[in-house]
Amino acid sequence: MKTLIRIFFLLSSVLIVSQSATRGDVKIIEASENIRYISQLIAKDYLFYYLHPYPQKSKIVDRLDKLLEELNDNFRIIALASKDIDTKDILGFLAYNKDEIKEIIHQDSDDEKSALILDYSETLVEGADSISSAYSYNFTKEENMWMVSKKIIYLLERINKYYMAINSGFDNITNQEQLEESIVAIEANMQIINSYNYPQLLQKERTKMNKAWEENKMFINKSNRLFIPVLMFTSIEYLENIIDKISLYHSKN
Repeated sequence: MKTLIRIFFLLSSVLIVSQSATRGDVKIIEASENIRYISQLIAKDYLFYYLHPYPQKSKIVDRLDKLLEELNDNFRIIALASKDIDTKDILGFLAYNKDEIKEIIHQDSDDEKSALILDYSETLVEGADSISSAYSYNFTKEENMWMVSKKIIYLLERINKYYMAINSGFDNITNQEQLEESIVAIEANMQIINSYNYPQLLQKERTKMNKAWEENKMFINKSNRLFIPVLMFTSIEYLENIIDKISLYHSKN
């Protein structure tokens, strides 16, 4: 009887540790996804300000400062959820990049600083990728669909970033390739959504999603002769709102 009790407590403790580790892994994966997304917003907003300087610069700087705080919040989530030394080393490097971005946004913008912001945003993505690749979690079908929707939103902001970069004097092969790769990745993930059996209401949202994406892609392809960033941002925000509804459906399931 005592042996059985010992086995019961041993199995219970293993289960608790396993569940704890799983919750921690999920937090790290989610926080990594947030870092990717925020990094694209920072670069896009900075480039838009650089190309279209506002009289009220403080409002733009305040928004960028807020994004940097959100970035820091996600660093903190990962730091608390992980004991891995490599992960903590990467976080330290990403924190340094965040501090460099903060210093730049409080200075007058120019080509060199804009190029640095682009580089730092990519460093943040690479760091987030390195961190999340070290953690595994067996997603359910609905969780995987939720991750797909979040991936699309990240890629939409990535497209926004390169749309701005290419039309802000940074029209190089690397940026063009990154834009094209993001378009291909979005369409691959949208195909997953198009293959899912949604209820009728969300089928209508999915139709809107496909129509909005085709319109956005048309503007992207014409950007060399028709650069309309404000309209582009508004159109992509509309598309992101549709994806958010689909994401909410999967998160509830």
